[in-house]
Amino acid sequence: MSESLADVIEVAGNELRFLRRMIGDVGENVWERLLEWLIDDWFRLDVLGLENIPADGPAVLVANHSGAWGLDAFVLQKILVRSLRRSLHVLAAPFVFRIPVLGPHAAKMGAVPVDQRAAMRRLAEGGLVAVFPEGLSGLEKPFRERYRLQPFNPGFAVAALHTGAPIVPVTVIGAEESSPRIGEVPALAKFLDLPYFPLTSPFPLPAKWLITIGEPIAPPERPRGFGERAEAARRLCADVQSALQDMVERERERRDSLVR
Repeated sequence: MSESLADVIEVAGNELRFLRRMIGDVGENVWERLLEWLIDDWFRLDVLGLENIPADGPAVLVANHSGAWGLDAFVLQKILVRSLRRSLHVLAAPFVFRIPVLGPHAAKMGAVPVDQRAAMRRLAEGGLVAVFPEGLSGLEKPFRERYRLQPFNPGFAVAALHTGAPIVPVTVIGAEESSPRIGEVPALAKFLDLPYFPLTSPFPLPAKWLITIGEPIAPPERPRGFGERAEAARRLCADVQSALQDMVERERERRDSLVR
């Protein structure tokens, strides 16, 4: 290969990388503006209980996961970062970071792949970590079971026990109605290399959203024995899920009254 041809290929490669970055930056800017419009004008989102999130120091925010697209994670991250002026690390499934525009945007906002050790490190550094312990099963619920919490992964309870960080329950009401899951399209999910592809409204419906932050739940003292720690984490996980389910039912009624 001649030197001049190699130079042309190198320049073309640099131009292509620059173009991809520029397109990515434009896409992220558009998504950021769209997210703000959805929050403020389309969903008319209200947030209650911000004072329950510690002004400093570690805390684990535990939220219900709902709505077919998982938009609640992006909304929660955006509204809390905007309101608290604190960095927030949302634990997200690895496939999220493969989604064009949304993945890079989530990473820039502080989202990290689901990893218990990574969560512990950030809590040990005094950070805020948000988790959706239902995982993907929270999004796969049929609409008739909306807001019925699915079994929790106890990883958040293990992290709280290990670090002593308080657990702050968070309810997100409105996502189920804005993106109701009617079914799924397995063939499309396989083609796009996604765990599932929902059959739902292509654009979020204008349902009223309400995010409520409950009072912190202090974890018990960390037991010394492995078996005792595992049992303590299991009980803590069950207690938090029960408390969050009660909050969800209460806040659904509060949101409905706001709609009227």
